[in-house]
Amino acid sequence: MKPDRTLLALAATVLLWASAFPAIRVALQGYGPAELSLLRLAVASAALLAVAPLVRVRRPARRDLPRIVLVGASGMSAYQLLLNWGELHVPAGTASLIVAVAPAISALLAAVFLRERLTAARITGSCVALAGAAVIAVAGGDTGYTAAAWIVLAAAGAQALYHLGIKPLLRVYTGLEVAAYAMWAGTALLLPLAPAAVRAVVHAPVDAGLAALYLGALPSAAGFVLWGYAVARLTVTAATAALYLVPAVALGVAFVWLGERPHPVELAGGLLTLVGVALVGRPAGARRGTAADGGGAAPAQQDPPRQDGSTPTVRV
Repeated sequence: MKPDRTLLALAATVLLWASAFPAIRVALQGYGPAELSLLRLAVASAALLAVAPLVRVRRPARRDLPRIVLVGASGMSAYQLLLNWGELHVPAGTASLIVAVAPAISALLAAVFLRERLTAARITGSCVALAGAAVIAVAGGDTGYTAAAWIVLAAAGAQALYHLGIKPLLRVYTGLEVAAYAMWAGTALLLPLAPAAVRAVVHAPVDAGLAALYLGALPSAAGFVLWGYAVARLTVTAATAALYLVPAVALGVAFVWLGERPHPVELAGGLLTLVGVALVGRPAGARRGTAADGGGAAPAQQDPPRQDGSTPTVRV
């Protein structure tokens, strides 16, 4: 039986995004959080620029440039800086569990700023997910660990702002196009860090350099291309549901690659987070077997520009 290319693309996306968390830990052995942020975004931007004609990325309209800069600043620049800074002390698998709270924060922000309906399930899910993240943050007991965990939670907040900000863009552009625009904008905003990044490249150990190159070329660039391919052929609900696997896969990769063993309390907090996020993403009317809350029931390929599948549950 011939393997389904769409499912293979989705599985590869999950693996790539999950592996990014331990790869960050390896890269931080030779780079500071700021230098690694620029290097990763620069490699990803170059790769996306090279494949842009092949995947038919259009030029954005001039009127959309301010919003693109804002989403690039939050979802790329700030997210990378905060996540890298936090992973100086927070284990890779644990960081993936904290970042998983981003959809819950997005739901709350959408209710406040976009007046989206906040159902009882979404309110409960958001509270449960945030409680899980708080449990993880205090689980280590060490002051440095706790502070770093809150920084990773701030990275999840930056990702949530990205989700909120790209909604109008997704009415005009495909998810892959929006991701590329944001990546290029986020890279441009970090260019003042270029001198320090170049010095770091000269002195960094080989394994850290390879990890930084891997982060930009595969989880960032290839990950978004594969995600765009998969979400264009699946319903958004089906595609994003697979991304609930990212923290679990990240824990496994971190164990094999780095030998990390998460504390049971951290795992309990992570489980709370994922349960909460699942509640947030539960379609309204699920009890009746429908998908009443929007695009989850229709095939994504019927209306690609409007799909928000480019805003993954866990993006690294």
